Amino acid sequence: MLPSAFQAARALATTRVLDAPDLPETLAVLHRDPVANAFVATRVESVGLDPWRLGGEMWGWYDENGSLESLCYAGANLVLVNAGTEAVRAFAERARRQGRRCSSIVGPAGPTAALWALLERSWGPAREVRGHQPLMAATTPAAGVTPDPLVRRVRKNEVEAVMPACVAMFTEEVGVSPLAGDGGLLYQARVAELVGAGRSFARFSEDGQVVFKAEIGAVTRGACQIQGVWVAPEHRGQGLSVTGMAAVLDLALREVAPVVSLYVNDYNLRARAAYRRVGFHEVGAFMSVLF
Repeated sequence: MLPSAFQAARALATTRVLDAPDLPETLAVLHRDPVANAFVATRVESVGLDPWRLGGEMWGWYDENGSLESLCYAGANLVLVNAGTEAVRAFAERARRQGRRCSSIVGPAGPTAALWALLERSWGPAREVRGHQPLMAATTPAAGVTPDPLVRRVRKNEVEAVMPACVAMFTEEVGVSPLAGDGGLLYQARVAELVGAGRSFARFSEDGQVVFKAEIGAVTRGACQIQGVWVAPEHRGQGLSVTGMAAVLDLALREVAPVVSLYVNDYNLRARAAYRRVGFHEVGAFMSVLF
């Protein structure tokens, strides 16, 4: 028992919850890899480190010299940032003691796999583990692909029109409906937020149905991240994901950020091929543990 207690105490001693004075150091860590850290960086750049506004705590891990080297966002998702072996162990111990409060663990594949190996016994079983999700990025559109001219920003008065497509995408991708629990209030608010910010894009049919959609979910000074790519089932196989993504990528590079990223399930070969045609290439891999 003594070695275990000593290791736990040592792990906790190297981590703490970060707050406002830690913001410059936190941003410096996040900006080391703008593409991989886009999700967490977006939240921190927008609201700082206050847990209530951030939607969770930001844990920091300090090396033996007292330098902030790694982060772990502990909110609805648990997300590692720049975490080496010792940092992963320290964050795992803090997470284990706190108990699971998140609906997923998401992050760079290697560190996330190591974290899950330490947490699985106390937090498991997971509903699903997606061990390898290619992280892709683009800085220029691919030549030879014409963007779909009918893809445009969703207007503020079209939230209700795009909502069924968002729900269908989420259910198909995650395996559960976003309307469960609170009746979808939080999810609807998030969709409305993206529409209001001009970060929701779609192609509508003549009768007002969504044919293709995608959102820019994360935006930082150095990169943005596309999410929620979806084509209506009856329109699949027509190349709409390629031309639709070309339109979103073109707009994102011109108006939002110099680097556009996304991550995709490794088994979704059709989507990966479509993204490569548009101009994306693999720059790393994520892993997701879903509860």
